[in-house]
Order: sequence, then C-alpha cells, then structure tokens
Amino acid sequence: MTEPAIPPVDAPAEANAGRRNMALLIQLRWLAVGGQLATIAIVTGPMHIHLPLAPLVAAIAVLVAINVASLALLRRGRAVTNAELTAALLFDVAALGWQLHHSGGLANPFASLFLLQVVIGAILLTPASSWAIVVAALAAIGVLAVEPTPLILPPPYADDPMALYLKGSLVCFLLIAVLLVAFVTRISRNLRDRDAALAASRQRAAEEDHIVRMGLLASGAAHELGTPLSTLSVLIGDWKSAPDLTAQSELQDDLADMDAAVRRCKAIVSGILMSAGEARGIAPEMTTMRSFLGDIVADHAARFAGRIDLSDRFGADVAIVSDPALRQVIGNVIDNAAEVSPDWIGITASRDGETVVIEIADHGPGFAEAMLDGFGQPYRSTKGRPGGGLGLFLLVNVLRKLGGWASAENRDAGGAVVRIMLPLAAVAARESEGA
Repeated sequence: MTEPAIPPVDAPAEANAGRRNMALLIQLRWLAVGGQLATIAIVTGPMHIHLPLAPLVAAIAVLVAINVASLALLRRGRAVTNAELTAALLFDVAALGWQLHHSGGLANPFASLFLLQVVIGAILLTPASSWAIVVAALAAIGVLAVEPTPLILPPPYADDPMALYLKGSLVCFLLIAVLLVAFVTRISRNLRDRDAALAASRQRAAEEDHIVRMGLLASGAAHELGTPLSTLSVLIGDWKSAPDLTAQSELQDDLADMDAAVRRCKAIVSGILMSAGEARGIAPEMTTMRSFLGDIVADHAARFAGRIDLSDRFGADVAIVSDPALRQVIGNVIDNAAEVSPDWIGITASRDGETVVIEIADHGPGFAEAMLDGFGQPYRSTKGRPGGGLGLFLLVNVLRKLGGWASAENRDAGGAVVRIMLPLAAVAARESEGA
C-alpha cells in the first residue's frame, strides 16, 4: 500500500514523525477493514455461522470514514499532534469493542486484538495518552462482559465450541504477531529518522550560530579597519603629489600599486558591512546574472596568473539583485581553485529550468574522500593551517539561506569540480526593486 506523502527532511522532526505514524495507523486500519470483511465472508459463508451484518458493516464503514478523514489531515501538510493520534486509536478501540459486542463478546477469540492497540499506543503516544488507551481498552472489555450478542453456532461447532475458540485464538495470535513485527519495525525506523533529523537540526543550528559569531567578528573588524585604511589612502595620495617624489617613476608605480591595494581592501570592508546590513542608504545594486558572473571572473582574472576559461551556457540573461555575500563565497571557491591549480581554472555557467548551475573546475589533486563526505563542514581543509575550511562552509550556508545548495566531486581527468546550484527566484530582480 502506498504511504501518504510525508514532508521533506527539512520539516521539523516531530511533525515528520507524527505524520509518518498517522500514515502507519491508516495502513493498519486498511488492513483491519480488509481482514474484517474477509472474516465476515468466511464465517457467514463456508462456516455457516450467522452474524448480525448491519452493525458489523456499520463499524467497518466508520473505520473507512476515519481513514478518509485522516488522509485529508495529512494532505493539509501540517503536523499531526499527539491528541489526533490518540483520538484515532480511541476510535479504533471503540470500533473493535462494537464489533465484538455483536459477535460473542469476550467469547470471541479476536478480543485479544485490544492488545495490539495498547502496544501501538504505548509506542506512538505520550505516557498519559498511552494510559488513556489502556483505560479505554479495559472499559471496552468490561462492557463486553455485559450481555453481548451471543454467537449461534451450527452443529459441527456447537458440539465442541472450545475447539473453535482455540483455532480462532491461534489465528488471532498469528495476526497480532505479524502486525506487531511489521508495524513496530516501521515505527522504530520512523523514530530513528526523527532522531537523525533532530541531530541534523541541532548541527544546522550550531553552524548558523557559528556564522553569526563569525559575522559579528567580521563586522567589528571591518569597522576597525575603516579608519586606518582611510588614513593610508590619504597618505598615499599626499605622497603621490609630493614634489620630491613625483619625479621618481619607480616609486610612483609602487605608490599606484599601494593605492590600488588599499582601494581593494576598502571595497572588501564595504562588502562585509553591506552583507551585515550596515551599509545604510545604499540602494541594492541591479545587474544581470551574466554581468554578475562576468564581474566575478574578471576580478579574479586580473589577479590570477594562470588561465580562466569561462563557458557561458546560461541562455537568456536575467535581471538580478547583486548579493555581496554570494559574490564573496563564489570568489572564495575560485580562490581555492587557484591555490591548487595555478595554471588553469574552468568555470561553466548554465541553467537547469529555474536554477542557476555554476561549476568551478581545476587541475589540482582533488578532494580527499573524507573531505567529500564532510563537504561544507567548518574547519575541514587540506591546507593544514588554522582556520582553514571556512570558505566551503560559508558557501554551503550562504546558498542554503538563498534556497540553493552545493556539491563537490573529483573529475575523471584530474582535479575537482565544485557545483553551485541557486534558484533564480532567490536573486531575481522584482519590478519594485528595478523601479
């Protein structure tokens, strides 16, 4: 039986587990409906035992209605609460008690099915709700002891009713054993998935807290660097215009390089402050995806001694809002490639539907297996220096904030490739922004 749709791993772990457990109850109820119809057909057919069909079929119809309502609950996409699971199991206990009341009461060997519902309640529900299922089952058993509808057995079974009861008890035991093994195994797997999702959520929260602390540190450093960089810029300007130094061409060239380096440092500081939301009064920079990538490549090509091959397969250009953080993390990947592959870097920009795909390849030694397994985790680096491995960590987390993701693999021709996937909707320019 196809399990109803369950939300992705990114959904809260408790909500995910609750929906999966409700899906298991739905499956169990469908099996109960099928088993009850088959039992009624066998008992009233080959066994020729008279049963009051109206109340029994009415209970089955109620179970079908509960399943339909439960499926509608799952389709709403919200979490399934403990109260809703408890209510579903209480309906099951009531339906079983009603059917047993009209088919012999406690003399019916299938009265042991209450045990199945008690065990499932103990696994799925909170302790208080589990005891509520126990109390409901005991109450149903107590009601069954009061004037149930007796079964009228035909001659072959009327002579030895205990033999029929023992055979029915064996069938009931086998049914409970099979269902418990099947469904408890599934429930345990759901609980393991929930624990894994909770662990992943905690890891993500720790990583995001780490990013916040890094952002505060970077923002503070940017503020501190602003004043000395401005001072250096003024001093270099004075030196360049000093009469004693204007005639010294080599010194003027050195001062020009120093001025360019200081300007670049000031641009980096401004980018950090803009990413932190502190560059107030500055309108978002409008550009296109092709220009955005072209500027990043041109900036690195000016400082890279080797060759950068840009393969543009993007197709029709799209207007976007330039994101300084995204620009920085893509630049970090290019810088990493330049360190291990000083002669060549290959960059491919393409489009997969509404997703931008950027691949950055190199001729370096490639990633170790441990690096691929822990791709994007902080401080995992082959460079062997303190603080290494933050570039890919920032890449993964910036993309995650934008709804994208990144992956890495080693190339058959040697080297590695880092693949960046970003939904266009995350950076696309809206009409109001363009205005």
